[in-house]
Amino acid sequence: MSKLTNLVLLIDDEPKIRRFIRAGFELHGGFSVQEAEGAAEGLRAATFNSPDLIILDLALPDRRGAEVLETIRSWSDVPIIILSVESNEEEKVGLLRAGADDYVVKPFGMAELLARSEAALRRYFKSATESPIVVAGPLSINLVDRTVLLNNYQIKLTRKQYSLLHILAKHVGLVVTHDELLEEIWKGNVRKNIQYLRILVRDLRQIIEPDPDHPRLLITESGIGYRLQARFGDVAKS
Repeated sequence: MSKLTNLVLLIDDEPKIRRFIRAGFELHGGFSVQEAEGAAEGLRAATFNSPDLIILDLALPDRRGAEVLETIRSWSDVPIIILSVESNEEEKVGLLRAGADDYVVKPFGMAELLARSEAALRRYFKSATESPIVVAGPLSINLVDRTVLLNNYQIKLTRKQYSLLHILAKHVGLVVTHDELLEEIWKGNVRKNIQYLRILVRDLRQIIEPDPDHPRLLITESGIGYRLQARFGDVAKS
């Protein structure tokens, strides 16, 4: 841990738990704590405050903790420790596979949580450029709230159109292969029929490209896949 203070985002709707955890971290030193009572507040804080560690309760009033984990993992590798009253092994394994770094069962001791938090931070190498908002030319894609702006105006996309753009945005400037896109968007249900992908690309270009016949944002890499251009003015093949 290279910083003097690590910001912990604590998402839990129980005030007593929040007070207990805040006191433990602050007494230990080296941490500051931001509290969120629910999923929506927690996601806003995760988006704009760049925490170094998230402690996430599964039983939130406005959204399941597992869904919050999935949302954050769509754009960030920040360490996430799950809190739960359940010690179900199947659930624990599922959450760890979904991207949780650790799983702590209530009730727990503060010494245990501190040790697990420090271990998670040691394993994590924070990217200075990490952001939930990807900008590509006139496009701005918010990977958290799933909004897309084109020239500062919000545009509407179908679920599959957004899924395609989301995947490309996570790898902006890099090529994503046909097979990877087919698997992510259709989950193997179209037997890797590339024609489905070509139609989807064509339809998305009709929305985001000034001249869909000469694309400058959604670029074809012949025989390989597609790339979302990082800079609108770059010259690339269509």
